[in-house]
Amino acid sequence: MKKIPVLVASLFLGASASVIAGTATYEAQPGPTPEEENSRELFSYETTYTFRSDFKESKLGRGDSLYDDFSYDHRFLITGKWYFRAGVEYERYDFGNSDNGLPNHLQAAYGHLALEYVVKDYAGASIPLQKDKIFGVIGLGGGIYQDPVVAPGGGIIWLFSDKLRLQAVFPKPALVYQPNDDWEFRILGELNYTSFRTDDVLTTERKLQLHNAVVQYSEDRAGVQAGYSGFKPFKIIAGAGVTILRDFDFFRANQSKRTEPAPYVRIAAEAKF
Repeated sequence: MKKIPVLVASLFLGASASVIAGTATYEAQPGPTPEEENSRELFSYETTYTFRSDFKESKLGRGDSLYDDFSYDHRFLITGKWYFRAGVEYERYDFGNSDNGLPNHLQAAYGHLALEYVVKDYAGASIPLQKDKIFGVIGLGGGIYQDPVVAPGGGIIWLFSDKLRLQAVFPKPALVYQPNDDWEFRILGELNYTSFRTDDVLTTERKLQLHNAVVQYSEDRAGVQAGYSGFKPFKIIAGAGVTILRDFDFFRANQSKRTEPAPYVRIAAEAKF
């Protein structure tokens, strides 16, 4: 068993509502209060399976991966559109390997602590680079077992039209087409990095023999995804593509074990209310 609880505190900076919300309408009546326009309860669940592929080192054989993630958060109103968000998350990778000594699963539990500025259910702060067209986005995240401990994120969001936008934002850039309120389609990339403390890692390669190892595991993907929001408050998501690289990075020992590309499939659900 490889299990380590991790507490993560972060300030999330993302895209403002003017970036996402689409065409605005104006009516001669009072607007909704922050309590009415912003969700307080946030749920998500995802499962992603990457099919089997060869390790780049022949002695390690082949492997596949199954990823599961569940999270729940609650937003506490501070004042105006400012919220304090607290929650929990559990994620787990299971690996089908060729008895090569690498971890057969990695799992972690997290605590979420975030200060957010939320507009129309979108958390974040953006910098207009071209009025109503291009926005800059910044972010910051970290973990006690990752390298580096703190890493920046961000990028730009470009509104081509009310239905089409480019979210060139690290670590999950996407080209998004939203024909109506119920459907959303994405061409996306993902850079997924998570760090764990594990038990002993005694592989079939003599150069990788570690005790109480720390590993930064990553899956880099490219694919397509469809989301349907017609079952309020739920959003159902299905996707597929290619996991370009899976990497067991034992950075403290200067050892990294990687696989060849393989297809993946995903199903997920979100709820906000």
